[in-house]
Amino acid sequence: MAANEIPAVGGVRTIKASEFKAKCLKLMDEVAESGQEIVVTKNGRPVSRIVPYHEKRKLVFGEMQGLIKTYADIVEPMPAEWFEKDGSDDDLF
Repeated sequence: MAANEIPAVGGVRTIKASEFKAKCLKLMDEVAESGQEIVVTKNGRPVSRIVPYHEKRKLVFGEMQGLIKTYADIVEPMPAEWFEKDGSDDDLF
């Protein structure tokens, strides 16, 4: 950490805009490697935040096709014998 960098609350690294301008590419590489964000300040106030980029996985329609198999008509009513008592004390509902 350089002399003009200020550690922020919560462990977020802060740096002055002038310092960021001089070391922009190096700081971007550091963020990408370490995963730690950097807050850039101007006149002591935060103005931007440099965070590592993570691509979100795009879901494709039909991607999960074929993972679930049905062996009967799932819309058809349940058979009547499911509701008949068999003498046990176990209730279905």
